[in-house]
Amino acid sequence: MSGSPRVLPVLLLAVVLVGACADPVTGGRGAELRSGETATGPTMAPTTAPTSAAVVSPVPPPTPGLTPSPEPSPATSASPEPTPEPTPEPQAGQAATKQLKPYALNLYRRGDYVAQYTFEWCVGASLQMMLNLTDAADTRSRARQGRLWRLARDLSSSPFGGANPRGWTAALNELGIGPYELVSIPTYADALRVAAKALRKTGRPVGLVMWRGRHAWVMSGFTSDGDPRRNKRFRVTGIRVLDPLHPHGSSVWGASPAPNRLLTPKQLARQFVMRDSSRVNLGVPPGYLLVLPVS
Repeated sequence: MSGSPRVLPVLLLAVVLVGACADPVTGGRGAELRSGETATGPTMAPTTAPTSAAVVSPVPPPTPGLTPSPEPSPATSASPEPTPEPTPEPQAGQAATKQLKPYALNLYRRGDYVAQYTFEWCVGASLQMMLNLTDAADTRSRARQGRLWRLARDLSSSPFGGANPRGWTAALNELGIGPYELVSIPTYADALRVAAKALRKTGRPVGLVMWRGRHAWVMSGFTSDGDPRRNKRFRVTGIRVLDPLHPHGSSVWGASPAPNRLLTPKQLARQFVMRDSSRVNLGVPPGYLLVLPVS
């Protein structure tokens, strides 16, 4: 067996060479090409890095010129004080309304009223009362009333022979307590306002042509929601009247109010109506007729 020692080293060398060609993935089996496979070699799976040691990521250096924004503080901020609401400015109409104060004027004194002595002498009695309202000495005689009615009749130029609003107006001027004018107002509310303003300005009574021109009353005072001399927006709320026909009244127009009675505008409107008759030309258009004091 003299050749044995040489055989062992040769075998050991062959083993080493075969191990060097082993497939690192198959654990020692040689790579074999199968039918249809391309000889590109097996795909290597990525090797996972060991987790035993912590990996520290490098911190980038700060960028010059950029200041990091601080995170919002969780502290509670103080509540702002409530803003007071602005006070609305009053409108022009509201300001005028707030300045209105009730106003009243009455020229009547006890003894000023005189009833008409005949059913025809309403203008004569109205003239007599208007004189009493503007003069300290009252006259109540029938004779005086008759003379006043005839004066108004003569100044009326009426085809019917009576006293009309034109003669009534002219007689007041003739007696020296004027000046007075006969006016026609288109609307009822405006007629009341015009009468109240004239009475307030002159201190003299106003003649009201009633029953579409068939009767005469005297307006001796009024009430309103404001002074006509200070407030343009005033409204007449009451009218003081003297009806010379009291206590008789009319079956057509209604009862006669008591002397110095304060009527509401609605009550007065039942007998103070628009005159639209053309039977007698009074020199004024149709409307609510007033024997109006002027200054």
